[in-house]
Amino acid sequence: MANPTELTVHQQSKRFDIAFDDGANFSIPFELLRVYSPSAAVQGHGPGQETLQVGKRDVGIKAVEPVGNYGVKPLFTDGHESGIYTWDYLYKLGKEQKELWHDYVGRLHAAGYFGDSGREPVAEPAGAKSGGGCGSGSCGCH
Repeated sequence: MANPTELTVHQQSKRFDIAFDDGANFSIPFELLRVYSPSAAVQGHGPGQETLQVGKRDVGIKAVEPVGNYGVKPLFTDGHESGIYTWDYLYKLGKEQKELWHDYVGRLHAAGYFGDSGREPVAEPAGAKSGGGCGSGSCGCH
């Protein structure tokens, strides 16, 4: 298990930077942290019980509280404060963020949330292409 050597919360760019003692460094968007919160409110209590998070594009982090020697608890500006992010989970989010982002945007689109990288509930006209989705570079996964 890698341990963190540095944590930085960037309010303006809405990114959470974390460096680990194995040399890995990640810059994770607040939105990704929020939509993949390890809390039961987001993950449910088992596979298939996850709750799709929408409208989190502009979520901020008010504070980050330490949790023992194994993680942190971000306090998000939308009131979500129940997720405990272990060092292993933060490492996974950082390492797999491209795939996780792509999966998240895909789930948003599948649920009917098109436009603006799939983060706003806008009905897509029949036969129209959503110009801001995956592949355009604006979804955050390219």
